[in-house]
Amino acid sequence: MSTAATWDPSQYLRHSDHRARPFTDLLARVPTLPARTAPRIADLGCGPGTVTRLLAERWPAAHITGYDNSPQMLAEAERFAGPTREGGRLDFAAADAADWTPAPGTYDLILSNATLQWVPGHPGSFPVWVDALTPGGTLAFQVPGNFDAPSHVLMRELAESPRWRDRLGGRLRHADAVLTPGAYLERLAGLGCDVDAWETTYQHLLTGDDPVLDWVKGTGLRPVLTALAGDADATGRFLAEYGELLREAYPATEHGTVFPFRRVFAVARKDGGARC
Repeated sequence: MSTAATWDPSQYLRHSDHRARPFTDLLARVPTLPARTAPRIADLGCGPGTVTRLLAERWPAAHITGYDNSPQMLAEAERFAGPTREGGRLDFAAADAADWTPAPGTYDLILSNATLQWVPGHPGSFPVWVDALTPGGTLAFQVPGNFDAPSHVLMRELAESPRWRDRLGGRLRHADAVLTPGAYLERLAGLGCDVDAWETTYQHLLTGDDPVLDWVKGTGLRPVLTALAGDADATGRFLAEYGELLREAYPATEHGTVFPFRRVFAVARKDGGARC
């Protein structure tokens, strides 16, 4: 959410099955919410809403709001807005995770899926978000942990190379964009929460021509594509160079291209007392 990049929902959704799996794995670890009849839920960085609607399937009586700072993503998400099957409601609103400050005691669940890596210093928001939870409520999130993977290292190295530095230098996230599971656990436990933190490396089998390039065009490469927007020649040259590097790093096999993707998860349940 917190980025100047322009988002393309159709490109993002090209790998929607693979992208949804970490969300469902995160959701499976969220405990029972304190408001059992009509919970209040926030989804920070809802994107096109395709996984936000899964919250309504699990909590059909809840009032769920998906927040995002991309007009393109919010426009796509609006198709899922409306009443849910047990009297709840799903809606969407413009907000940025970098400065989202809900009122204390407002939410039973604050969830974020693959968004906080875009927000520098996001652990600094944890105290405010925990305060916004009702007693026994949960803060749950997952972030990519693959910033030292070839896909991201090669992207940064190319963007910082002499031929691209003037236009792309400093635009991409670095290895410190997210914390380790242990560091997240320590931060959240320090707020008095009961924390479950872990990591998983998914082995995605991608098909088609240049499938890893196609994947990152929907996410990590957005700042580059935004910076080069309007210059088709430069965009084509960068993608050609980067695509060649990716083909060497992730060679195709007879079954497809294996794309390892590490993700970091945390589920923090607020103490049942007045405050974590």
